[in-house]
Amino acid sequence: MDIKAPDLGVDSAEVSEIMVEIGDVIAKDDNIVLLESDKASVEVPSSAAGKVTKINIAIGDQVSEGMVLIELESAEDSAESDDSAADDNQEASDTEAAAAKPEEVAPAETESKSSESSAKPAANASKSTTHALPDLGVDEAQVSEIMVSVGDTVTADQSILLIESDKASVEVPAPEAGKIEKILVQTGDMVANGQDFIVIMSSGTDAADESESASDSSESKESAPAKSEEKAAAKTTGEPKQAEKSTTPNVAASKKAEKLTETQVNEKLVDVYAGPAVRKLARQLGVDITQVSGSALNDRILKEDLFAHVKESLTTQKVAPASSGVASSGLPSLPDMSNTEIWGETSTLDLSRLQKVSIPQLNYNTLLPQVTQFDLSDITETEKLRGELKGGMKAEGIGFTILAFVVKATAYALTQHPRFNSHLSDDNTQVILRKSVNMGIAVATDDGLIVPVIKNVQDKGLKQIAIEIGELAVKARDKKLSTKDLQGASFTISSQGNLGGTAFTPLVNWPQVGILGVSEASMQPRWDAKKQSFEPRLMLPLSLSYDHRVINGADAAVFTRYIATLLADPRRILL
Repeated sequence: MDIKAPDLGVDSAEVSEIMVEIGDVIAKDDNIVLLESDKASVEVPSSAAGKVTKINIAIGDQVSEGMVLIELESAEDSAESDDSAADDNQEASDTEAAAAKPEEVAPAETESKSSESSAKPAANASKSTTHALPDLGVDEAQVSEIMVSVGDTVTADQSILLIESDKASVEVPAPEAGKIEKILVQTGDMVANGQDFIVIMSSGTDAADESESASDSSESKESAPAKSEEKAAAKTTGEPKQAEKSTTPNVAASKKAEKLTETQVNEKLVDVYAGPAVRKLARQLGVDITQVSGSALNDRILKEDLFAHVKESLTTQKVAPASSGVASSGLPSLPDMSNTEIWGETSTLDLSRLQKVSIPQLNYNTLLPQVTQFDLSDITETEKLRGELKGGMKAEGIGFTILAFVVKATAYALTQHPRFNSHLSDDNTQVILRKSVNMGIAVATDDGLIVPVIKNVQDKGLKQIAIEIGELAVKARDKKLSTKDLQGASFTISSQGNLGGTAFTPLVNWPQVGILGVSEASMQPRWDAKKQSFEPRLMLPLSLSYDHRVINGADAAVFTRYIATLLADPRRILL
């Protein structure tokens, strides 16, 4: 039975969390997967009941309406299988009992022997089994928390281990019911799919032990409630159970945890219920996600909760006295503006979601030594060529603007001057050169500026570049850009089109080392030495901002003039 994705309200959404595993028995309307888009987080329920036999998705996948998420074995089929298995077990049990029956038994011992023989089959059926980790969805992850101790009795599917990667937190369930004999991993260990992690004595032995304990004395009856109370107290306080006898794995884990920094301990041991997209946004906003209260089911943290937390923090900073120090942005706190005689009337305007997300990235610019080089390109002949071609392009539904020429010329210039298509290493000792040109194109939307990326521009012609510029612009304004559309840029172009202005200083988009600003072209008089007269020429202002740690002024001047030359005569690109 296929369980498919319902109408999500968006074209596609990302799988943030898979809430079931193969072998789980679920009821109708049980949540099976958490999907996240830029608009909302949605928990998808199962449309039927049954046993999970296959999971067709993985964390990070993009899914759309009608895609098969999981496959189920219906409850009726499962029941038939269980009945058949029960019949087989009953027949086997009867056969064993007949074989084990003694030929002669003393009358006084009959009742005792009978009790023993009924317990032995269960004891013989149990065994110690070493279990391996299931598919975690990543190559490796870190053990964040061990939820059981040696000697604990667990039920099948009970959570026993918390595994964390940079994409998700995963609770590993017990593969079978029984008693924990050995724990093969420790808190802080890096583990991989298929790695042995626990040894469990199956529940058959426990049943036999309980039968023997019940016939001894009332001592075990008194200890059982005490043990239950101990577990309940541990669950309530959130503290690990203190066993009567300490176990080696937990001691080792404790010693290892002592060596971790406070930040590392917080990151690994605090169980925050939030999806990967929310965690990533929290890092971008500089928010400690452990301090955020979740508003969704089971206290799950949504993006809206992060924004509310940020807004509350900003409000708190705003009303704080001026002597409270420096705010998180590095700037001093605002003065108290409540005195209307000095400051006049004020009002507040909330930033858009996109503006909030952009602030941490923009703050990086205070750490970059940036310089801007200005130049002009005579695009008179190029504009004539564009005029000749745009009619045919328009007939095909393609918008053919001067930006396509700028992108093509800049991409070619980057292949000839690869230092501008690079990143500075973290230790400031190397320049990491990009072999392909992935061009970021700044697009203005109602919510703010967004920068989609055209991949491998060096291999594309003017027509294809124009097509992709148009497609990305439409997706940006319709809020349909995917994560891949926004990642991987090696250089950025910011064009102000016909908005006005003669030049500006664009901000380098770290970790890139350069950005080209393009202002509105205008007719200007240019001296023609051959004709000994001024002629009107269409001049395009260029503004190249660059990271001075990687690029010096002379190279920036040569690079900017090279782009201007290519734009004046695009035929040079063909040489």
